[in-house]
Amino acid sequence: MLESVSVDHPDAVLLMHQLNQRLASLSGDSGASRFDAASMPKGRSVFLVARGDGGALLGCGAVRPLAQAGGAPVAELKRMFARDGTRGVGAALLAALEREALAMGYRALWLETRRVNERALRFYRRHGYSEIPRYGAYVDRPDAVCLGKPLRVAAATASSPLHQESPWN
Repeated sequence: MLESVSVDHPDAVLLMHQLNQRLASLSGDSGASRFDAASMPKGRSVFLVARGDGGALLGCGAVRPLAQAGGAPVAELKRMFARDGTRGVGAALLAALEREALAMGYRALWLETRRVNERALRFYRRHGYSEIPRYGAYVDRPDAVCLGKPLRVAAATASSPLHQESPWN
């Protein structure tokens, strides 16, 4: 099941802490300094938590407003994380976040990950993301890779992903 929660919800905090640990061990930087609750305005952002049987925490991800690109609103994908051994959770979270972003009026999703995070780069490319010029805080970071994907209106025709049964079970 996917559930929208606030970024300060205990489950969100726990999952982001685990993500921070993983990123710090991989790249030396947790990425936590580039994400805070103030960047998640109501109605223009969402934080999703994935739960398995019995409510077990499986992963999380967020969408927040970023910019206007060519007149189209762009959202940023943040804090994507799936616990090890949770096959299909990342893909389900990503698809749900794309639908939520489109429903909020965004026409593209951008993200940043580190060049060293080859697993994430493969995951996003497999799901239709391609490299874009570095943006914002990442412009002068040669270790950063920025990816983007246009959102298609057809994706919005799917029902809301929230509160459905887990697609990965």
